[in-house]
Amino acid sequence: MRIFISTGEVSGDLQGALLIQALQKQAGAMGLELDIVALGGEQMSAAGAKIIGDTSGIGSMGIIEALPYFIPTIQLQRRAIAYLKNNPPDIIVLIDYMTPNIAIGGYMEKYFPDVPVVYYIAPQEWVWSMSLERTKKIVSFTDKLLAIFPEEARYYQQKGANVNWVGHPLVDKMAKAPSRETARKVLGIKEEEIAIALLPASRGQELKYLLPAIFQAAKNIQSKLPNVRFLIPLSLEKFRNKIQKSIQDYGLKATILSGQQQEIFASVDFAITKSGTANLELALLNVPQVVVYRLHAFTAWIGRKILKGSIPFASPVNLVIMREIVPEFLQEEATAENITQAAMEILLNPEKREKTLLDYQEMRQCLGELGVCDRTAKEILEMKIR
Repeated sequence: MRIFISTGEVSGDLQGALLIQALQKQAGAMGLELDIVALGGEQMSAAGAKIIGDTSGIGSMGIIEALPYFIPTIQLQRRAIAYLKNNPPDIIVLIDYMTPNIAIGGYMEKYFPDVPVVYYIAPQEWVWSMSLERTKKIVSFTDKLLAIFPEEARYYQQKGANVNWVGHPLVDKMAKAPSRETARKVLGIKEEEIAIALLPASRGQELKYLLPAIFQAAKNIQSKLPNVRFLIPLSLEKFRNKIQKSIQDYGLKATILSGQQQEIFASVDFAITKSGTANLELALLNVPQVVVYRLHAFTAWIGRKILKGSIPFASPVNLVIMREIVPEFLQEEATAENITQAAMEILLNPEKREKTLLDYQEMRQCLGELGVCDRTAKEILEMKIR
């Protein structure tokens, strides 16, 4: 069976890799041999896909921020469509990555209507849709939509999509994380040390907009808590030099680690992080966190004028139950002072920490049961077998 998977950014590469592993496992049980071709990154390649375009480093949030990636994105989109024209697969799987995937889905609907299209982790139109046009397009070309959030499933089902709620794949991934004791031993963290994860960037723009506030807050915390130690999981190798220089500039007791994000998350007492998938990973390991995000001022202005406050939260942890579980500081509020104050309150107040952990339990109920990736893989493979 030939499967084409399309996704982008670091988080999409992770989700694609988890799915590919599950597809290989389920295919083996069914006696199927898979040929998987993809737009993705190193993690998907390591899982067994042939990558025809690396999209892991092409990612942005916002209007101005997206401009440098416009031409590379169009080029990869065209490369994918050219490949599909000459090598139509048995099934297409789209993961997030809205603009290119809508183009790919529309192309398949027009020229290869008999090839099933599955949308897994659909664009978050249920959170921030500005019009129904994109939703209508997604529903039109998607034969089955596999939702990871209950609200996502409800939204797309109401709009006419064939939807199954499978749960969130990070439930499977984080269940395999090491214990706190094991992780701290592996990373050489002493019992008396307060370990804090810093996650300033998985996109280039975030180094500019988020790193200074996060690192200044870390410096403030370091001055108040002498036994603190910072750990920074490296999302992309190209960010290493910039982050290393910033560590020196701010005088932080910090270590950059590559390929050990799960160990870091399992070991730390707290995290200061950009908004994104990592927020859910931390929550699933019961790590309290402060979430920050900034966009270009023009992008933020446009968003406020058009969306008019219709986006209730930025962090997926808060979006899951539409209530603030973790503190969020966005745009002008994303200051080192605000981050420091919120962090110190949680670090020094056991009751506040306990409240966060209780809220995490409530959120966890909305992410589904273990076996998400296997359920998803079965749904995909059985579509063609039928």
